[in-house]
Amino acid sequence: MENGEVYRATTEAHPGPGRGARSGLAAYFTLSRLSGFRRLKILELVLSLLAFICEEVVSQCTLCGGLYFFEFVSCSAFLLSLLILIVYCTPVYDRVDPAKVKSSDFYITLGTGLVFFVASIIFALTHDNTITEIAAIVFGMLASLAYVADFSFMLREKCKEPQPRKGEAAVRRECLTEPLNA
Repeated sequence: MENGEVYRATTEAHPGPGRGARSGLAAYFTLSRLSGFRRLKILELVLSLLAFICEEVVSQCTLCGGLYFFEFVSCSAFLLSLLILIVYCTPVYDRVDPAKVKSSDFYITLGTGLVFFVASIIFALTHDNTITEIAAIVFGMLASLAYVADFSFMLREKCKEPQPRKGEAAVRRECLTEPLNA
């Protein structure tokens, strides 16, 4: 039997559109909506994950309240960042109102950044000076700075958007209710 006969039944020269280099879940994932400052979302995700991993490596603690609070906040920050990234990078973004996604992202980023900063300070005040605790605190502080920077970019972008005046909405409604040939 020749090699051509063996492989002919199972190998396709030109795979169909549903298969190939970007098939399965990878076909639904795109980074095109993460232009400019939105790439900070990836940095937030990585830093919060690193802070969580470093905190999980801590084997013993004297004052554990700060450690437990930091654990909760770093895990929550990672999961919220992952959720926002999934929404921005998948077709889910097309199915929901983009204004609501941006608004949710705005407030989630603000809240997560502030709470992460507070958790990092509390953990810094109660840690036992081990290298993993110090690394977790550094990653936590860097993550909180990334969240605050992301929030400030979103705030600047939000302030640049034109806001309708109170009288403008009434004028627009009048124009829509008048007949065109009046």
